Amino acid sequence: SELLNNLSAVTDEMLRNPSDDDWLFSGRTYDGQSFSPLEKINRETVGDLAIAWRTPLRGGNSMPMPLVHQGVMFLHTFPDTVLAIDATNGQVLWRHQYKLIKGSSQKMGLALHGDKVLVPTSNLHVLALYAKTGELIWDHEIAPPTPAMRGQYNLRSAPLVVKDKVIQGVTASFVPKGGFVLAIDLESGEEDWRFNTIARPDEAYGNSWNGLAMDKRSGGSIWHQGTYDAELNLIYYGVAPTYDTGPLLHPVDDESVNSNALYTNCTVAINADTGELVWHYQHMANDQWDLDWVFERQIVNVEVDGETRKAVMNVGKMAILEALDAATGEYLFSVDTGLQNVITAIDPKTGAKTIDPGQIPDPEKTILICPSASGARSWPPTSYSPLTKLVSLPLTESCMTMGKVGFRLLTSGVGISGGVHPDTADGKFGRVQAIDVANQKLAWVHHQVTPPSTGLLATGGGLVFSGDTEPSLKAFDDSSGELLWQAALDDSPSSGLITYQVDEKQYVAVVVGMRNFHIDALSGALGALAPGGRTATAPKGGAAIWVFGL
Repeated sequence: SELLNNLSAVTDEMLRNPSDDDWLFSGRTYDGQSFSPLEKINRETVGDLAIAWRTPLRGGNSMPMPLVHQGVMFLHTFPDTVLAIDATNGQVLWRHQYKLIKGSSQKMGLALHGDKVLVPTSNLHVLALYAKTGELIWDHEIAPPTPAMRGQYNLRSAPLVVKDKVIQGVTASFVPKGGFVLAIDLESGEEDWRFNTIARPDEAYGNSWNGLAMDKRSGGSIWHQGTYDAELNLIYYGVAPTYDTGPLLHPVDDESVNSNALYTNCTVAINADTGELVWHYQHMANDQWDLDWVFERQIVNVEVDGETRKAVMNVGKMAILEALDAATGEYLFSVDTGLQNVITAIDPKTGAKTIDPGQIPDPEKTILICPSASGARSWPPTSYSPLTKLVSLPLTESCMTMGKVGFRLLTSGVGISGGVHPDTADGKFGRVQAIDVANQKLAWVHHQVTPPSTGLLATGGGLVFSGDTEPSLKAFDDSSGELLWQAALDDSPSSGLITYQVDEKQYVAVVVGMRNFHIDALSGALGALAPGGRTATAPKGGAAIWVFGL
């Protein structure tokens, strides 16, 4: 098509300073802010938003995040299928169907660079496709550390392209030796470097696993696309905990080891050229609750004690925002949204957590832990507006009961079952929460019956967009939280929201109807709180991409 023929290469300069019209990363830009400067859709005009087009998708396990470059939308959907779509009308321009793999894993997206679309697959491959045709350029098979366990490694997040490297995070649940991040040469498709997210016994912090041998250490998954600071040449990732918590629950009689389990629940800063660890900060040592600090890292400039600092911020499942110095990893501050009951205090100088001893899992006791293991916030990304200095969070008021009965996710002997959050007496257990980063305090909040199920999107038009399981798409005033607009959807939305512009017309896009862990967890929680309630009667129009315009 003419649209594809005229598509220009995505240059390093475009990735560092993308056109306002485009959406080139999961978080739009290298800094992961999920903010667009576009302002045609704004507080005054948002009431005129209407459906521009809707294209059906094949349903299945996925969390697809579209990218848009010069009017072409690229979407990685189920099952291991890549689509190029005319972003003005939904017409499919090309389709690349990778070989069908049973149990295709839940992908979050793609990456673009030069004339290439970079694609993670469900069998541990990364593909480079030609952006104009979908033809294969190269196919790299990632070698797992433990060949026999190949099927237990997964690629869930979008790759991150930095200069001449495609950087991909790998998830590993109960696999010995754990997860890792690797770099693949953009031209040759060969592996360049690899960073292991579980400290090896003979390396730095190798003594932090309670004396466990290397083949007994697991976890450290990478779930999200990394972010990148070109000035520092650092890539930032969040690292997940381990599910094999039993061997870490009680300290062994050896003063030379501890059970912090590095680099789980850390922010890691990695040199983009070499893969070497430059610094790490552990937000929570020895996580016995599966309350990850694993999601996207946002790079922002913040005022701390009258000085502007470049910070790396993240919000984990406990819905506590933490900020670190981007160059050094020095702890700056935390803001707790008040939805957790595990941490009783955070040291203002170091960020060290004081844990309520009564909340430590015990198979002989039944304990209400807030939030649940699916998180007060989960995979859908937060947004940050540099205009308002507000971070917006998609939150769910959720708890879990740990004790003798329930799902055996962890190995400490406790089961996990449902629990009701004390704050849900009003029947509203969804909230969109803004945090004032400049003043390190909570800002506006919007309470709603159904929880947000998409990432949030902040715009230069003074808006924050959110999708939820009602199912609907909503737009809020970014300074007050006032609900300005909403549209009914025909199925639950999930993953990220994007906005883009083609020929001076601005659009907002959302994918609906895909099954994934997050949607399943929200549906289960809703059903537990309101049996036969809204989720049971919600319309099911099937998987599709919905795009709205003025």
